[in-house]
Amino acid sequence: MLLVPLIGKHALNVIVERDFAFANDLLLVVGAWFTIPQALLPYLILSAVVGVVLTAVAMICQFGRDRLSAVASEGISLRLRETLYDRLHHVPMKFFDESETGDLVQRCSSDIETVRVFMHSDVDEAGRMLLFLAGMIPVLFWHNADLAWFAFVLIPVLLFSSFFFFKSVTKLFQITDESEGALTAVIQENLTGIRVVRAFARHEYEEQRFEKRNRTFRDNYVRLNKVMAIYWGGTDIFAMMQVGVVLFVGAYFYLHGMINIGELFLFLMYVSYVVWRIRHVGRLLADGGKAVVALRRINFILNTTAETEQPVPAIARLKGEIEFDDVTIRFGTEKDALNHVSVHINAGETIGVVGAPGSGKSTLLRALLRVHELTSGRILVDGLDIETINRKWLRNNIGIVLQEPFLYSRSVRENLLVGKRDASDSDLVNATSEAALHRSIEGFSDGYESMVGERGVTLSGGQRQRLALARALLKEPPILILDDALSAVDTNTENQILDSLAARRGKHTTFIVAHRLSTLRSVDRILVFSHGKLVQAGSHDELSKRPGPYYELVQLQDLMDQSIKLESLGHV
Repeated sequence: MLLVPLIGKHALNVIVERDFAFANDLLLVVGAWFTIPQALLPYLILSAVVGVVLTAVAMICQFGRDRLSAVASEGISLRLRETLYDRLHHVPMKFFDESETGDLVQRCSSDIETVRVFMHSDVDEAGRMLLFLAGMIPVLFWHNADLAWFAFVLIPVLLFSSFFFFKSVTKLFQITDESEGALTAVIQENLTGIRVVRAFARHEYEEQRFEKRNRTFRDNYVRLNKVMAIYWGGTDIFAMMQVGVVLFVGAYFYLHGMINIGELFLFLMYVSYVVWRIRHVGRLLADGGKAVVALRRINFILNTTAETEQPVPAIARLKGEIEFDDVTIRFGTEKDALNHVSVHINAGETIGVVGAPGSGKSTLLRALLRVHELTSGRILVDGLDIETINRKWLRNNIGIVLQEPFLYSRSVRENLLVGKRDASDSDLVNATSEAALHRSIEGFSDGYESMVGERGVTLSGGQRQRLALARALLKEPPILILDDALSAVDTNTENQILDSLAARRGKHTTFIVAHRLSTLRSVDRILVFSHGKLVQAGSHDELSKRPGPYYELVQLQDLMDQSIKLESLGHV
């Protein structure tokens, strides 16, 4: 592109001066090759053809530049997305407790896109501009040093305004990006909980909440665009003033014989090139400022300390012997969620866990999964301290079913295979039969290929729990945790499941968290928690006769059962 104005300079001088002494020597040689006579029109045509050819070569180079830039930037964003996704799978659970899902999605999508755009459109453009200046400045000073100084007189103003613009845009873009993250969080939260919104007729409130976040985002973006509009308008004036300075001073030099018309043309072309590129420094810096903000938000995830990985034990599979040794867990500055809990569980035992909400039941079992870190004490499995063994290996030896299980928006079969990827059809049938779900699946339109919808929305609460139970049973883990996992099933179905679990007695060390005491009548031992402490331990028969929290629960449930029975007799 730098050669094209040089061709134009020689052509103008030859035409205006009508003297081939101003002609380009290389063009004269090319003309001689093709036996083109030294006449004005043939020389002008040859100059135009060479100019078009050079421009075509420049366009081919630009295509290659854009293609390589696209490949590089897409490769960078691909690896960045994969790195972020991997890091999110290794950060502590506390990180998710303190973060909004929608904002994390924004960081993994929109912020990476901002970085990609900067890498694709701006990094190579900055390099191209520097190379252009490096080639152009010597040419201008070689032709006329005095006019060359005038060609750059307003460039410092453009550069200063560009850096000032960068500072303003960086601050405004961070505010705008964070407000977009907040807007995304509201959308994600409402779409996830749309059934709750409908059930409580909260759509007007949620629409107002969305409108508030939406307007905040709009206002921040308008402020950002105002700054950009001021910059582009102001730099337009300075860019045209710089061209005007060169035109005015260049015309003066031409009238006094200090330069020829071709050199004036060359200066005007080169200065036009450079001022518009320097003017675009503002855009480069603005996009760079956005990329800096985006990288800060991305680094918030990347700089979060990942869970430490310990070595995999030499044993292939746990037996299921567990010891909680003086375990204490505290969240932040709050009181202890678990307070010096000590209990030994034999391999193959079935343990019931009861207590009021917030008493520490789930905290204890999640500590076994290393979801929560211990403040003090230790947990041993088969004599191994869980803090010294690999988390993934430990969790592969534990099956867990939560009260609100998470199901993927896939088929029943695919949700089951999460527990065991190589399970056969007979394995699936056995697991679902033990979870009292097989007959229900047979009644679905597509059987095991039926889609369960997002989070299992097409299934009832009991069916979701039983599907999650079948998934855990399919895994055949040495340790099985049922965290209030039968709360949504009816009594008959619960009895079928408990019978299946009783038949498995000894295969798993099983923890059953339940509020219905009927669920716990056949367990080996019951652990009773209150305010983070283990206050009682024993069988159902022992605890139901011993004064204490469990005895009170038994009495209360008996009264409720009698009341229900009397009400049913009254209706009859």
